[in-house]
Amino acid sequence: MPDTEGGASRLPRLEDLPDPSGKRVLVRSDLNVPISSQREIEDDFRIRSSLPTLEWLTERGATVTVCCHLGRPKGHPDPKYSLDPVRRRLEELAPGVELMENLRFDPGEEANDQAFVDRLVEGQDLYVNDAFGAAHRAHASVVGPPARLPSAAGRLLAAEVDALGSLLEHPARPFVAVLGGAKVSDKLELLRTLSERVEVVLVGGGMCFTFLAALGHDVGDSMLEEDQVDACRELIDSGGRIVLPTDIVALGPGDPGEVRQVGRSVPDGWSGRDIGPATAAEFADEIEGAGTVFWNGPMGQFEDQRFAAGTETVARAVAACKGFTVVGGGDSAAAMAQLGLVDRVGHLSTGGGAALELLEKGDLPGLAALRSTSNAPRASEGG
Repeated sequence: MPDTEGGASRLPRLEDLPDPSGKRVLVRSDLNVPISSQREIEDDFRIRSSLPTLEWLTERGATVTVCCHLGRPKGHPDPKYSLDPVRRRLEELAPGVELMENLRFDPGEEANDQAFVDRLVEGQDLYVNDAFGAAHRAHASVVGPPARLPSAAGRLLAAEVDALGSLLEHPARPFVAVLGGAKVSDKLELLRTLSERVEVVLVGGGMCFTFLAALGHDVGDSMLEEDQVDACRELIDSGGRIVLPTDIVALGPGDPGEVRQVGRSVPDGWSGRDIGPATAAEFADEIEGAGTVFWNGPMGQFEDQRFAAGTETVARAVAACKGFTVVGGGDSAAAMAQLGLVDRVGHLSTGGGAALELLEKGDLPGLAALRSTSNAPRASEGG
């Protein structure tokens, strides 16, 4: 993994920009909000979260133009992905701020086409990236403008980098990682990285069954990635402390199937759907004494109340932990929100793939681009 020491401190912040008064500022925001089939915004959280950066700029006399993407229109205009609903809401919350049409309507965005970058920055004086959720993409709006204009990280992006960077650089000990979700393959590199940096990795969710299979246990009809069994075995043998479930809540065959608590081996025809109560209690004990916790991924099929207990136990343990806690990933964040525990987390990351990639690789294309901009603090300044 790259050495990230000092990388966060050298990231240019809003205060590192030239005076924005009278300047035109291009802001890359993450306004990829859920839109209903009636073209209504279902949750404007990301729009509201963008306001601190936009207000900082407008209060200092800047003329602000926001650019962002919505969905996956595949390089051509599609009314389904028009930003009109977002534009209307942004006008209500931040009068005077303009919003371009969906960046991904042009194939030049995802291709990082330099002619498209030219069009984006034309007439602009400064650039701000506040879209951490897109910072792992080497797209035109993310990596192009910092090479052309004085640039900075917005408030949201900077907060994400500070929180996640602290996990990489100087975590309080013991450092406990809790990983769940469906597939080992999605998080294999993260598992490898964290197993070298943390005191313990607690593994739940569908991914735990590939680990259990690597130990020789039967997993029944549970989720299993056979091509990842050897990789899981190597991780288990690598010397890092990886804690796997000792009991499972499983669903039997038929409709409706019987729900039963089993041990590490799942009977034929049954499928594991959640960690069991003994495992949940063990995980909670590990979390309770942690100096730092990183949690990504549910412990089971938590949208079904029959298989929600493991995720709820972990969520409440994270909320009660006196150490620094970071929760990343949409499902984990959703669980905290459902339980009313969001305000009891040190940092709730909405970056998804960007957060995982930053922890895996120590850097992101969008962050590297900002650190190379003309006004970025140099190493001698930022430490």
